[in-house]
Amino acid sequence: MEYRVEPSIEPFLTNDIPGIGGQIRATPEDFQVVERPLYLPCGEGEHLYVKITKRGLSTPDLTRIISTTVGVKAHGIGTAGLKDARAVTTQMLSLHFVTPEQLARLKTDERILAIEILGCHRNRLRPGHHAGNTFRLVIRDVAGHAATSVPAVLEQLSKRGVPNYFGPQRQGKDGDNYQIGAALLNDVRRREKMNRNKRIWYLNTYQSFLFNRILARRINLIDRVLAGDWAMKSDNGACFQVEDADQEQPRADRFEISPTGILFGSRASWADGEPGKIEEAVIAEAGTTRDALVAAGKACGFRGERRALRIPLAELEWSLNGSVLTLAFALPPGAYATSVLRELMKTI
Repeated sequence: MEYRVEPSIEPFLTNDIPGIGGQIRATPEDFQVVERPLYLPCGEGEHLYVKITKRGLSTPDLTRIISTTVGVKAHGIGTAGLKDARAVTTQMLSLHFVTPEQLARLKTDERILAIEILGCHRNRLRPGHHAGNTFRLVIRDVAGHAATSVPAVLEQLSKRGVPNYFGPQRQGKDGDNYQIGAALLNDVRRREKMNRNKRIWYLNTYQSFLFNRILARRINLIDRVLAGDWAMKSDNGACFQVEDADQEQPRADRFEISPTGILFGSRASWADGEPGKIEEAVIAEAGTTRDALVAAGKACGFRGERRALRIPLAELEWSLNGSVLTLAFALPPGAYATSVLRELMKTI
């Protein structure tokens, strides 16, 4: 089945280059993702680490199949990231108190393509415990001008960075999960009726919504640090506040640091100067305040953080065969392949 989505309202970094259009996910094989492990099992412990390649199967569906087939409770299955069903994906999972003999009950088929035992480890695999993902994507039926547009777009993304928008999948089918999160800010009774994970999920979608608005305001300065910014170091994710922008800009040019936007919470640092004015303007337009966002973080138990406005486009390879573009690249944890695709296609 052809997969298309409506144009996004977020501005493009490469707005002056015409999009190539086309379609993605014509088959699951057109969207291949391999999760990179942050570490490998040490060889001892009560968690069996396995690597599974699946087709047309989401991570939650995979865990349900494993739970039923192998006989392990769902909360005993650890994953580092969630993978889409409309793809061929490879990821690592940890299984609590499961032996290789038990795992043998799980058979390969048209959805579970491969199973590899990696060994035992002392700790459960938790969300975020991966080193990013590599992608191999196919875009079909691209426009005739793709031969000139594709290298022009990829050159800008490689030099300036990929806009680090949260992907549309975070907002659900109707694109309005953030509205529930916004409503929860001041509705204590409604928050209390939800379990902790669910209310934090909806508040996270509101974080994402506000972050995307901040990034949209700074899209043309995505590779510039400004006085008052909180800049993130590329090598370790640590943040520091920029005092002298001219002094720090060469580091940004080398992609050693990047400007950030806020994901609100009880302890997340807000920017000062012009970046701070942008953050204030965005939350004001959304009808909320710093105090309300900080209070919601405290009430729901999440601290918040800073998120880079851009991400590096690494290990890039591409080829154009007639109207079919094949693209391969690597992205860090928390980044979305759609951020690259939308700059090329201008239709997602």
